[in-house]
Amino acid sequence: MGASQTHSAYKYQDLMTKTGFSLEQIKNLHYRFRQLSENNETLSRENLENIKDLADNPIKKQIVEAFFDKRNQHQNEMGSFEEIGFEQFVMVMSHFRPPTPKMTEEEKLAMRKDKLHFLFNMHDSDNDGKITLEEYRKVVEELLSMSGDIEKDTARGIADAAMLEVASTNVPNMGPDDYYEGITFEHFEQMFKEVEMESRMHVRFLDVDTRTIHCGSSTS
Repeated sequence: MGASQTHSAYKYQDLMTKTGFSLEQIKNLHYRFRQLSENNETLSRENLENIKDLADNPIKKQIVEAFFDKRNQHQNEMGSFEEIGFEQFVMVMSHFRPPTPKMTEEEKLAMRKDKLHFLFNMHDSDNDGKITLEEYRKVVEELLSMSGDIEKDTARGIADAAMLEVASTNVPNMGPDDYYEGITFEHFEQMFKEVEMESRMHVRFLDVDTRTIHCGSSTS
């Protein structure tokens, strides 16, 4: 048993260092990865799209794409993967890890910025460093359409108005004919400055509660 534990620790040491997850947490994540991938070495979009808890999520597409977005691998790469292996899966899951009591203020600030980058990337679908009106509108429309009481044109109008409000806040001297290129990460960070999100940003749709990283028994 001791030798097996030592071997597992050695095998996952790099991931533990990169993500801050413990050996037990990574082993639990590996168990869930094997369930989702149907015991294959890689995970496809179809594997995640088949998760029942995601079926009615209005931003299902953005959530799924986040796992294949190279920007979420804590590197400076762009583009997306066709499929991901276990290491890429764990790197994405690390964005949902809550802060620990032992963290310094500097580490907590770094974690917060990392989480904000992850959320920003989910909405910046064309990787141009800005959340455009069209990207913002699409997300708002999807969220509003879930109510079933709002027409598409009305949802679009609400989205446009919300974006214009963001524009006037971030660029207060804009003229009526000025074109707002979109929300930059700096603007996005400013919008969330009063929101405590470090401990709230976690996922349960994978049958994994990232506050504890314990796996459920579901296989879908």
